[in-house]
Amino acid sequence: MNYRYFRGTEEEPDRITSNTEVINYSDSTDFFLTYGINEREYTSITLPTIFNSRSSLYELGREERNTTFSRGLGDIRLGVGFWLFDLEKHKNGNLAVGLGFKLPTENYNASDIFYNVGPNDEPQTRPVDQSIQPGDRDFGFKADFQLYQKIVNGLFGHASGFYLLNPRETNGIRTFRETLSPLLENEAIMAVPNQYSIRTGISYNNSPSISSSIGTRFYCVPVRDLTSGNNGFRKPGSVLSKDPGIGLNKNNFSFNLNIPFAIRRERLQSITDIQTEQSTGTPRHIDTAFTDYAINFGVTYRIINNKVKISPEFLDEFKKQHFYTF
Repeated sequence: MNYRYFRGTEEEPDRITSNTEVINYSDSTDFFLTYGINEREYTSITLPTIFNSRSSLYELGREERNTTFSRGLGDIRLGVGFWLFDLEKHKNGNLAVGLGFKLPTENYNASDIFYNVGPNDEPQTRPVDQSIQPGDRDFGFKADFQLYQKIVNGLFGHASGFYLLNPRETNGIRTFRETLSPLLENEAIMAVPNQYSIRTGISYNNSPSISSSIGTRFYCVPVRDLTSGNNGFRKPGSVLSKDPGIGLNKNNFSFNLNIPFAIRRERLQSITDIQTEQSTGTPRHIDTAFTDYAINFGVTYRIINNKVKISPEFLDEFKKQHFYTF
């Protein structure tokens, strides 16, 4: 749930006391399948389904609070990866690198009814806010890595991360922000921003079937992209979270629960903020809502191929690391 507003790293509590905060709820289910091509190469596909809602006052004429919704299939993701070191010779640690694609299979123009915004305060059908759009219309490229290293018996260090590059600058979907102020002309159309994330931590095998972990996650939507332009509306910012978790392994099943909670949130100055500040000489830094926590629950079933001879000890650790990556 997103409802607490930040400008830079400073919270804006008046948004809640004045009842002008926006409240987002996001629920998604990822169906994930990975296949080991051989002992070191693997491929994967992810099919996400999404249900989002957004309660707002200021987006609906400031007369009454209403809710807009979006739902459906998200961006299907395809990937391949390769473990750099021989698995039998490096059971205590390894590093995998991967490349993938994000397919524009989602509804990037999800719309709903907005009240009190049309002529004579009539309702209008408009695209929902960028934060709850199921997709962004772009064919993206992803690079990722995952690694683990045994520290002592039962204790492992792990890290994973990705960078998603979206070549498209904007996707043609109107935001209607330009109707609020001439200064927002650059934000009339939604941008298709890059994003990246890094996760690190340690995990401990409490018993043959139960493990626990603690770590940190960092997620960011940058102000500027690596390759495409920077026009259009985006909400640049970053979140640093503590990430406790617990796992249960039973035969070929594993169950994982992680609840990352934010310890630092930062709303970065957007391109519009920077350009307006430079042209007017007046400081400008728009705020944005961030989440307090997320609940991630995963169920994994491992289908064993007897033709591939891999240490069971490694398979258990790979299963944990693979869950951490996505």
